[in-house]
Amino acid sequence: MPIVVEFSAPGQRAPLGAPRVEALVTLVLKAERVHDAFVSVTFLSQRAMARMNREQLGHSGATDIITFELTRPVDSAPITGDLYLCADIARRNAKAWGVPLREELARLVIHGTLHALGNEHPDGDARLASPMWLAQEKYLGAAKRRGLI
Repeated sequence: MPIVVEFSAPGQRAPLGAPRVEALVTLVLKAERVHDAFVSVTFLSQRAMARMNREQLGHSGATDIITFELTRPVDSAPITGDLYLCADIARRNAKAWGVPLREELARLVIHGTLHALGNEHPDGDARLASPMWLAQEKYLGAAKRRGLI
């Protein structure tokens, strides 16, 4: 199986289109030497994200991204993962951090893809110096240079 990226935005307009999302996921996977993968990326409303966050993770309120890394039954099986993004929360974060919305959404897609590969980071400000965060920002820079953002 090659790299397959499935995109959906049920009932809403996604500020980052399917071709860019697919290119961002593929950029990370190829850089991480993954050749077989199935990754779904879904944009949810704030209400739907809050519901998922409560039901799946036991947390209150909406968040910008939730990633589910699906365990491979054998090492030769494709990498699989589901990314759920909330553009409304990303918009708020982008404004707070002074970055364009598309950049913040690209950052989240890259972040979620790294999580789908099993990468983790500490909570709080310590995450900004973590290997995962540094990889995320490196891939974001590469995406900018390639005109994906």
